[in-house]
Amino acid sequence: MPVSRSRSILAAGAAGVVAVLAATLIGLPPASAATGDGSPTDANIAFVGRWDRSNSTAYVPNWAGAYLRTGFTGTTVKLRQRRTIDLYYSIDGADFRYLTNVSGTVNLTPTPLRAGNHTLVVSYRVVAGSYTGDAVFQGLTLDSGARTLPAVVRPRLIEFVGDSITLGTTSSRTALTAYGWLTGEQLGTEHTQLGYGGGCLVATADGCVSVASQFLRTGYAANSPAWDFTRYQADAVVINLGTNDRSHGVSGADFQNQYATFIRTVRSRYPRAAIFALRTFSGRYAAETAAAVTAVTGAGDRNVFYVDTTGWLPADGLSDSVHPNDAGHRAITARLAPVVAAKLSTTPTPTPTTVPPTTTAPPTTPPVTTPPPVTTAPPTTAPPTTTPPVTTPPAGGTGCAVGYAVTGQWQGGFQGEVTIRNTGTAPVDGWTLQWTFSDGQRVSQAWNASYTQSGGTVRATNAGWNGTIAAGASVSFGFLADVAGTNNRPTGYALNGTACALS
Repeated sequence: MPVSRSRSILAAGAAGVVAVLAATLIGLPPASAATGDGSPTDANIAFVGRWDRSNSTAYVPNWAGAYLRTGFTGTTVKLRQRRTIDLYYSIDGADFRYLTNVSGTVNLTPTPLRAGNHTLVVSYRVVAGSYTGDAVFQGLTLDSGARTLPAVVRPRLIEFVGDSITLGTTSSRTALTAYGWLTGEQLGTEHTQLGYGGGCLVATADGCVSVASQFLRTGYAANSPAWDFTRYQADAVVINLGTNDRSHGVSGADFQNQYATFIRTVRSRYPRAAIFALRTFSGRYAAETAAAVTAVTGAGDRNVFYVDTTGWLPADGLSDSVHPNDAGHRAITARLAPVVAAKLSTTPTPTPTTVPPTTTAPPTTPPVTTPPPVTTAPPTTAPPTTTPPVTTPPAGGTGCAVGYAVTGQWQGGFQGEVTIRNTGTAPVDGWTLQWTFSDGQRVSQAWNASYTQSGGTVRATNAGWNGTIAAGASVSFGFLADVAGTNNRPTGYALNGTACALS
């Protein structure tokens, strides 16, 4: 796991600047006399994620995916542990090594390193379920005369909020092989996973823990102290909740309302963060999740995005009927990372309270494997007036057919999917599809296409990766839209100005 990326905000030799900036990003303790000695209060150690630091001699990570990073001099480094724990560690960016049932003074360098400067990352196994290890950091022991060095702090941080899927349950290295950790590493950001195995969005009478409620706390325990959100500010929050709620009897209406409330809670704590609400990989509460996002964006917060995850998991991507395996988490990462990157590619701006932004930055990062759904907010400036499409299909070597489906509908909104098929004999190189709504429908988000809307006329244009449609091939995109009453389907479409048949 590289820790010296070019995106690092560490300037060579600027230890004081690093300490101040790290304190802002991930909540380092203020510089003190302890700096360099490897103790928990050492300002050269960055504690990423939510750590309970109420005891200055013993810091405790409370959620999966929390970790510490630092630099050090000398040839050896040892952890001081209170009682038995399993942990992962990486020195100088090498692959993580796994230690089980270690305690006391734990030597991480049984073979001494070359003399010089080194880096260290440590992540404790999440304490959950039947596993009750003692994840308590009591400090580092270094060579005589050696010291810690300022941590290389990455400039952005992503929080992943969810249940056992977010924790990486059943994957080979749990949190480290889960999509949250992998996405953060791929994007070169700090990252942390807040999740509870078996957790729900909604607290239930039969005991399902509300992850949304525990989001406000330092840890997952009911009596955990309130989290101090001044410790760090997340640049993005990715929510994946709803897999467990249905088996606990949570109604769709209750889920939708509480999801919208949770998004607003996240926004109140992170005013500048991009918030992503994932469709659960099982598809449970998909329409309700999309509707919750629509409710929030409709109230003026256009930095919230619904992400349709349909088809993200390959056939061999589950270890059981619910949990992704390593291949599944890698597949999710390949689709999710570009979605998040597109919203982190520019400097964040404050979230509007009454009006949407006038422009949106287009996605700049292509997907790693298959095209991801990239959500974009609509511009408020009206596009040029264009002639509505005609409805007679074309003749000759070019042709197209369009399929339109409403894949989910709720009070005040719906989700649609459009498929364009090239029925001609030549490829389409770059496309814009135009249609007209007749019942006042207003598109609020889209993925796999950008769009503009003027009155009832919508123009959807290809993303960077799906502009070519080979002869006989198809491309699809999806969208969310508001609608007050009747929701009739469009009756005509034009592809690059050429009328298409209906399919």
